[in-house]
Amino acid sequence: MTLSDRVRIKDVRVLSDNWTVLKSTTFEYRRANGEWQTQHRETYERDNAAVVLPYNRAGRTVILVRQFRLPAYIRGYDDLLIEAAAGVLDDASPEERIRAETEEETGYRLHHVQKIFEAFMSPGAVTEKMHFFIAEYEPEMRVSDGGGLVHEGEDIEVLELSIDDALAMIPDGRLVDAKTIMLLQHAALHIFR
Repeated sequence: MTLSDRVRIKDVRVLSDNWTVLKSTTFEYRRANGEWQTQHRETYERDNAAVVLPYNRAGRTVILVRQFRLPAYIRGYDDLLIEAAAGVLDDASPEERIRAETEEETGYRLHHVQKIFEAFMSPGAVTEKMHFFIAEYEPEMRVSDGGGLVHEGEDIEVLELSIDDALAMIPDGRLVDAKTIMLLQHAALHIFR
């Protein structure tokens, strides 16, 4: 039996189609005991995205960005969020998008990006799947100041941190972005041993 044998979509309504689409779905789900149960869920329909951690092995540094994130502020996080450069795919391949996004946000033009995994970041409500990358950088790869795109509302500060300083920001709460924590943990285990 496949999952499609256990799910019957009954109704889908668009609740909002502003920045992205919010849908309400009524469906029947066949439980493990064979009984059908009607359920209702709202899903935030986000395009897939990509994120990258640029690292310099010799210098033991990483490039992160700091920017305002309204949802974190609404939840009481009273600081700019420190995170890895990321962006929505917008019909590009994950590799193409992350190269462009990195240059826009950080000013670094990456040569080789390596995909390490994919993950759903909030599968209970958001359809977005994140493509995770790492990429080695050198100082001469910086072609601009970065800072993001003003017309997209971006006002980004570029940070070059030691891997030890970046990792220390996790337990003390200065770094609370899940995708960035995942990339830093990967780097600690596989790059900066």
